[in-house]
This record gives sequence, C-alpha cells and structure tokens, in this order.
Amino acid sequence: MGNVTSSVAARLAFFPPEPATYEVAAEEGGLRMTGVLPDANVDVHALPTRAGTRVVAAFWRYPTARLTLLYSHGNAADLGQMLGLFMELRSHLRVNIMCYDYSGYGASTGKPSEYNTYYDIEAVYDCLKKEYGIGQEDLILYGQSVGSGPTLHLASRLEKLRGVVLHSGILSGIRVLYPVKVTLWFDIFKNIDKIKQVECPVLVIHGTADDIVDFSHGKRLWELAKEKYEPLWVKGGGHCNLETYPEYIRHLRKFVNAMEKLAKERATKAPQTLMI
Repeated sequence: MGNVTSSVAARLAFFPPEPATYEVAAEEGGLRMTGVLPDANVDVHALPTRAGTRVVAAFWRYPTARLTLLYSHGNAADLGQMLGLFMELRSHLRVNIMCYDYSGYGASTGKPSEYNTYYDIEAVYDCLKKEYGIGQEDLILYGQSVGSGPTLHLASRLEKLRGVVLHSGILSGIRVLYPVKVTLWFDIFKNIDKIKQVECPVLVIHGTADDIVDFSHGKRLWELAKEKYEPLWVKGGGHCNLETYPEYIRHLRKFVNAMEKLAKERATKAPQTLMI
C-alpha cells in the first residue's frame, strides 16, 4: 500500500514540459539560454548536485537590491516558461532573482524526484553564497506549489533566513490526493512537519478556489508557521493564476519591503568591528 501510494504521489508531482522550452549553450565567458529572448543581464549556471546531476540556474541582479529571491517553481513549468514572471518580480519587488530547474526539467540533467529537488536547491543556495556572497540574512525563499517542498526543506535548515513565501503550497504529497489526518511514513514533501522548524517570517499565498491544492493546505501551513506574516487569500483565485490578481504583487511588495526593513535593522544592530 505504501509503495503504491507513494509512487502515485510521485507521478502526480512532476510534469516537466516536453520538449524543454529552452536549451543551454556555451559561449565565451560562460553559458547562455537559447530558444528564449536573449538577456545580457542574466548569469546562467550548470550546477553539480549531491545526486550527480547538473541543474540549470539563472541569476538576475537588480542594481540596488539588498535582498535576493530564490524561486522554486511549480511542477509543470521550466525556466523558459517562467522568465516573464521572473522579470516582473525583479522589476516590481526590486530584488535579485535566482531561479533554477529541477533535475529532469528544462536543460537540467537526471530525473525529478523528491530528494533530487532537495539536492537541487542546496546546490543553488551554495552558488548564491560562493559566487555572489549572498547570505541567508538577505535571502527570501519562494516556493510555488510543489516548489514549497524544496523551499521548506532548505528553510528548515537555515536559522537566520530572512523570509519564506509559500505560493499555493502543499501540506504533503499524499494530502493532495487524500485528506489524511496523520503523516504517513511513505509520504513525500512532508511540509506539514517541516514548516514547524522554520524560524523566519512566512507569507502564505493561496487561492480560495484552488482545485488542484485545496485552500485548506495554505490555511493550515499558515496556522503552523512560527512567525506568521499576514497571509494573502486570493478570493476566487485558482492554482495557476494568482499572479494575475493585482493584490498579488501589492502584497508581495509589502512583504519584501518589511523583510528589507528587518534586514537593515539587523545590520544596524550588529556589533561593529573596531578599526585600528
């Protein structure tokens, strides 16, 4: 029963677009994405993971940004399809954007699985630290739908993380299929347990008419968060259209501004090094 149910949940979790909507080509000085509109402002990476795969990640810097948004997308898109949204978020929120494709998505190698998504986001976070000097104090993790899984996996391990956004997030894989009351050992993406370990402010965004991941998932995730930020319940919103509602970007901007203020306050209170 356990293996069968877990297998069904895993099959429901991952739908990488076929064919991928972009490719990655080597050029002098690095990599570039092909098949999409060229962008001279993006850094493209192919990052090795603990699972032996290589995941494609893209970093857009906003000139005056203090904060960086690490975005884990949903289960049926790749980076090529998400570029428009990323550009809007970068512009409206005035943050750096780091996004990536899970193993088996887009030009990333390997196959998608729960644990591969965990290894994927760990590799991307390591890149942010080593390549860009971005620490967790200036980082917001953003997880959409299945992306809430790797987001909470990493968030539960970072004690000084600035913030978390859960967009149409799931309580767990099995709970999307069946309204079970307890966490089963063979479940996947056990967000219902991991969110209790997150120490930073959590913003939950969910549509009240979501017919893929019931609204109750978002409501419960918000209830379980230690440090709750005012949630956004999008009246009439579905699973894949929340970003089309004007209140989406307004509320997200409000959250980012609040997190930026916290980051500045923390920096001001930090002990100063005595220069001799």
